[in-house]
Amino acid sequence: MKIAVDAMGGDHAPQEIIKGVEAARDQYPDIEFLLFGDEQQVTAEIKNHERLQLIPTTEMIEMGEEPVRAIRKKKDSSIVRAATAVKEHQADAFFSAGNTGAVLAAGLLIVGRIKGIDRPGLTSVLPVPNPELAQSNFVYLDTGANAESKTKNLFEYAYLGKFYAQQVLGVKEPRIGLLNNGEEEDKGDRLHKEVWQQLNDATDLNFIGNIESGALLSGKADVIVTDGWTGNAALKATEGTAKTVLKLIKHGILHGGLRAKLGYLLLKPVFNQIANVMGTSTYGGAVLLGLKAPVVKTHGASKADAVANTISQIKTMIDTNVIQQTVDYFGHQELVDNPTEND
Repeated sequence: MKIAVDAMGGDHAPQEIIKGVEAARDQYPDIEFLLFGDEQQVTAEIKNHERLQLIPTTEMIEMGEEPVRAIRKKKDSSIVRAATAVKEHQADAFFSAGNTGAVLAAGLLIVGRIKGIDRPGLTSVLPVPNPELAQSNFVYLDTGANAESKTKNLFEYAYLGKFYAQQVLGVKEPRIGLLNNGEEEDKGDRLHKEVWQQLNDATDLNFIGNIESGALLSGKADVIVTDGWTGNAALKATEGTAKTVLKLIKHGILHGGLRAKLGYLLLKPVFNQIANVMGTSTYGGAVLLGLKAPVVKTHGASKADAVANTISQIKTMIDTNVIQQTVDYFGHQELVDNPTEND
């Protein structure tokens, strides 16, 4: 198993990227890594060269660059070279913490779409912070690959999410929910009403209906489908709320006197447990589902632990052959009732 790594992508590259790769290498003896990046910078961070192959690059796509233009102009960048290695079957998957748009563009333009997929969806695994439920996380897509979507896009996302939940999360019969502005079936605009109808008519989907954004982390569904604009906005609102609550708690502790500080010391293990459940590094990166190979983007601020967890996620995708299952379904079987496009 070979994973192509953009060693130059992210706020803490290449140091934390290499550190995370080496941790994953030590954990998984069946993985080899192709590291794409500046030879001098990357070499300086490598502690052990076992199963690490450095491919020097001379260019780097910065965070603020226009994605498609950068992909076409900087052919010797770490992102383009890593994606090309997957296209040419020199690697099984591509991982980066760099420019999100450039990673998505490289995945789409270089790695390529699966036959039958109109638009790939950016897919995240999010936590279900309820210890009373056996379910600990769920699949959420699209989280921002497509600002505008058609009915068939969201219909395809339901199948992409279903296969991912089955193979990677081990959910036998995933419950599929549609993110909407109300639980009633007649809620939403024309797009969401059409999607609801198509999902409800599909006999091979366990569709449970609409889910409101306030119940996003409630554990009601194993897969939640949405358009990219709404999905990204709801995700960022959820993350922002969590950060605000943590700031309020921290402020209360610091300004609450001795009793508050003593209470914090007693509850510190609980806070650490909550941080682990809600931390962005725990569940790996966002996968661009619908491509011919795993293309995974993790947060730009990712440290070594997030990198290692993302590699573990990629390994599971390859081990369970989830991409091939998707290829087989969309390549050889028509979607149920052939949903009408929402132009």
